[in-house]
Amino acid sequence: MPNTKANIAICYDFDGTLAPGNMQERTFIPKLKMEKKEFWDMINDFAKERDMDELLSYMLHTITLAKERNVSISREDMIGYGKDIQFFKGVPEWFERITAFGKSFNVDIEHFIISSGLREMIEGTSIAHNFRHIFASGFIYDENNEALWPGTAVNYTNKTQYLFRINKGIINSYENKDMNRHIPSDERVVPFSNMIYIGDGETDVPCMKLIKSQNGYAIAVYEEGKGPEDGKPAPKTTATELVTLNRADYMAATDYSEGAKLDKIVKGIIEKIAVETDLKSLKG
Repeated sequence: MPNTKANIAICYDFDGTLAPGNMQERTFIPKLKMEKKEFWDMINDFAKERDMDELLSYMLHTITLAKERNVSISREDMIGYGKDIQFFKGVPEWFERITAFGKSFNVDIEHFIISSGLREMIEGTSIAHNFRHIFASGFIYDENNEALWPGTAVNYTNKTQYLFRINKGIINSYENKDMNRHIPSDERVVPFSNMIYIGDGETDVPCMKLIKSQNGYAIAVYEEGKGPEDGKPAPKTTATELVTLNRADYMAATDYSEGAKLDKIVKGIIEKIAVETDLKSLKG
């Protein structure tokens, strides 16, 4: 058993990675009395017409449509919209089991969300307590606790900054001084080589590429049996391409059960990091 403790950060996308579909589609969009395609087409068309970020278009429409249709978007309601989110097989039990597995190899494991989805909705889910921090898009609220303005917008390219925050031990979205300060690699809280990123699509590519370039591990997951939808290829096709193009190291179905392929991959990586950490401690 290793003598030196290693820190490992497992970072997860949310939609399509831990839960099927988009989180807004379960409760919020139906409350607007809209079909999901109608909603997303409106968001995307608005962004295209104004040459703006689709995520900011979505956050703007969340506020404006809710006001138009008398749907509450208080912080409490936004958290409530997350309570109905369902997860892929094995997800609820995954975090405690993997953390305990790490401890058996003298490894401290922390779990993080890095998602373009809404922080408040994720905070309302049954699994929120498992995460050291949830880096996700979120609103600021007015004196009546109603969503007023985007506070944080996490799109697929700026997702990578949160890997650096975890790497340097900066567990918030606002601190920039320490983010830009040079810290020698061997003094960073979680080395990139001790990070595992799990995501399901092309929007995860920047994070996957960064992790891989720094000797960390990227895993592409896919919903088994789901075919092409809304002009997008089947999830398994996307995952296969991510591995073929060397953007991800491994691919596995979104089955988080003990003994499933994903479980075996992550446990194998944990063991490898633990052994490598132990060997480094024996140098000299």
